[in-house]
Amino acid sequence: MKKHNIGNGIPISPILNSFEPSVNNSKNNWATKKRLLFISCLSIAVAVAISLIAKALIYLINLVTNISFYGLFEFGFHSPAGNHLGLLVIIIPAIGGILVGLMAVYGSKAIRGHGIPEAMEQILVNGSKIKPSITFLKPISSAIAIGTGGPFGAEGPIIATGGALGSTLGQLFRISSNERKIILASGATAGMSAIFGTPIAAVFLAIELLLFEFSPKSILPVALACITGAAGHHLLFESGPVFAMPDLATPSNLSLAVYSFIGLIIGFLSLGITKIVYLIEDSFEKLPLNWMWWPAIGGLAVGVIGYFAPHTLGVGYDNITGILSGKWPLTLICTLCLFKFLSWAIALGSGTSGGTLAPLLTIGGAAGAIIGTLIQTWFPQAGIIIPMAALIGMSAMFAGASRAYLTSITFALEATMQSHALLPLLGACTAAYIVSFIFMENTIMTEKIARRGVFTPDSFEPDILQKINVARVINGKKTILNAYATILEVRELLKNQNVQDSFLVTTDNDNRYTGTVKLSDIYKYRENLETSLREITQPDHLSVQSNDNLRKAVELMSEQKAEVLPVLSADDHRVIDVLSYRDIILSYKYHIQDNDQASTFISLKRKRIKMMLRNKKAKTRG
Repeated sequence: MKKHNIGNGIPISPILNSFEPSVNNSKNNWATKKRLLFISCLSIAVAVAISLIAKALIYLINLVTNISFYGLFEFGFHSPAGNHLGLLVIIIPAIGGILVGLMAVYGSKAIRGHGIPEAMEQILVNGSKIKPSITFLKPISSAIAIGTGGPFGAEGPIIATGGALGSTLGQLFRISSNERKIILASGATAGMSAIFGTPIAAVFLAIELLLFEFSPKSILPVALACITGAAGHHLLFESGPVFAMPDLATPSNLSLAVYSFIGLIIGFLSLGITKIVYLIEDSFEKLPLNWMWWPAIGGLAVGVIGYFAPHTLGVGYDNITGILSGKWPLTLICTLCLFKFLSWAIALGSGTSGGTLAPLLTIGGAAGAIIGTLIQTWFPQAGIIIPMAALIGMSAMFAGASRAYLTSITFALEATMQSHALLPLLGACTAAYIVSFIFMENTIMTEKIARRGVFTPDSFEPDILQKINVARVINGKKTILNAYATILEVRELLKNQNVQDSFLVTTDNDNRYTGTVKLSDIYKYRENLETSLREITQPDHLSVQSNDNLRKAVELMSEQKAEVLPVLSADDHRVIDVLSYRDIILSYKYHIQDNDQASTFISLKRKRIKMMLRNKKAKTRG
């Protein structure tokens, strides 16, 4: 036999000169940054367009409202609550429902609903692809539904429209589904920012409900789009807070605790509201009528309720401002809270086109004001003020119903410009979020798509592969073969080794990496067994360094369809081990085991605490 090292234990020299990690990495990083700039430019373009569409949508809603309730061809705002139609007001929302139903049948069924769940579904299951027709069908159908008295806000439709516009633009260019998701989220959140002038809340909305990730490549385009949308808001709408309210003083510690308690109550209310909305939707599913007629039935209910409670008709942003002012009488707030909820729940359950944010803010703000008034009457020493109670009720309702925790807090702060409300908002929204998380499996945003079998991520942990270095998962026991060894020699060597990988790394006599060889090829070779291993080696120059993360290794494996990679020392680029896909899978396994152990430890600790409490109670009774 030839005398040379066959397998492990040989010193390994630096890899082939063609491998230049620093140059390749810098090229890849520059290409990634150029791509980020391109996606950011597309996002800004979408934001500019959606700002103009947002203004057009508001004008269109006002026009339909003025025609429907006042017979005027005007674009200025007139609340439908001031109409003098009498009983005729009942049929106006029903007519709007019929028109929306016809548009859904002959246009697109996707216009039904409040927009955000539909966008979430397209992101999760359809590669962020939305039909281009939604870009104009959604705002028109929403303008008809809201303008004829539908109890919705304009934000839901504009979010859906912005998402559709972003998705359409993404489909025109050759970009990945993840990049299309980013542009979709940029368009959706830019629409929210354009309506309310709340860019920070819009960024958080993207993170919590649309992107399901937090990384520079996704946040930067979305942030630029939201800033552009906010600029459009100041240019096309107004520069002050959307919901003006009296200046709030810094609350005392006792008041802060009471406001947090109000948030806890609102959390339970949000749970009940979510269940009732979907109970009504299930009831419509059982009707012996085609779904096209459901919005008309819902509109009829909206009209009946609007006849007795006119303030429930239309967008109702003025209602939110009135509630936050602290000057509305309690009877009016109670009436608005109850009937706005009934009108909105029935209309939304019927499948018409509209949004959820404004109704939730109205209902939550009214509920907070009611609870605050009761506490102020019974416990005046708590120092509760009604505007603050209304504000935290508004925010806690959205936090509990949607579980968009950060969005709820920052939206209330940006929309009112009340910095002293930060701590009460934090306490109240946290309490509402806890209730929602413990007692409600899905939210008002995810229940619909969850019923269709679509799983929505509920946590945003860092990528495990990015947190783990290659050095942590290799064990130094992989087989490295000499390419000049004969097939017979290799077979003899492998008899005494437990080789699990189908690919083995080979090196030449100078200990340079030459490529990989299939284990099956070694054993199926039937010709001259004195043939050297290099004859069946598959040459490549792929490798990773020991200080690289596993994500880079996975990307290389997937791009080049490699099952193993040589691992190079970070110091001198010598081959020190082999990384296989099994090692990567084990890293996930260990991570899951660590989490399970932590959960088990917490569960055991809870059981011990319960046992101790039971023992104490037993001793006390004894």
